Amino acid sequence: MENPYTNASGQRLDLPEPSVAAQGRGVTGMEYKIVGTTLQAVILELDPGETVFSESGGMAWMSGNVTMKTSGRGGGLGGVLKRAVSGESLFLVEYTSQGSKGHVAFASDFPGKIVALNLGQGQQMIAQKQAFLCAEKTVDLDIYFRRRLGAGLFGGEGFVLQKLTGPGVAFVCLDGEIMEYTLAPNEVLKVDTGHVAMYEPTVSFDIELVKGMTNILFGGEGLFLATLRGPGRIWLQTMPTQNLAKAILPFMPKAGGG
Repeated sequence: MENPYTNASGQRLDLPEPSVAAQGRGVTGMEYKIVGTTLQAVILELDPGETVFSESGGMAWMSGNVTMKTSGRGGGLGGVLKRAVSGESLFLVEYTSQGSKGHVAFASDFPGKIVALNLGQGQQMIAQKQAFLCAEKTVDLDIYFRRRLGAGLFGGEGFVLQKLTGPGVAFVCLDGEIMEYTLAPNEVLKVDTGHVAMYEPTVSFDIELVKGMTNILFGGEGLFLATLRGPGRIWLQTMPTQNLAKAILPFMPKAGGG
């Protein structure tokens, strides 16, 4: 991927590039580069006529030949209403390169990692709400509802998750550092609910009550744990947003305080 930094006259600027965390090519050929460490961004190189999309407000910077188009993509009015009920952004924005190669960048808004998902035809991924950052136009973004009452009430993210369906490359933002596991059939991993960031649809997600009154009262892990049963891949995050908020809350100024 070429250095995208130029001045107002279009002359290349020899600026040091940010550290590259990962780079590659999507299943459809789109080149990308993930830069930064704690607060990352992904830079996508678009061929003429190539399109990516994100939720409104997700773009960080783009070249001058990239155009924007805002719409309720994904099911028309029904798709917009579904996202409104779920608390998602009502509209999606498409970015298309015109005439020549262009680039567009999307930045994370929380300390963590950007993960690239190369999805084959019909391949799906279930991610925590608001994890989606951007994707090729060929990727379908939809709402995923947990069917099990316990998982929806106590699963850390409620009943509503995000579902990504290929083909194409998509990018999600996960909180803190990321650990990826591959579970064998019937292999179980028990996780504090907020640390489950993403998993394949083949993984069964359920909630169980922590056993033992002493554990419940003094264990500090809450009443419930998520149980993930294979087969399939799962992604866990080390610093869920709610954990960070809880950690800094005692240091926030109080109303009426000095």
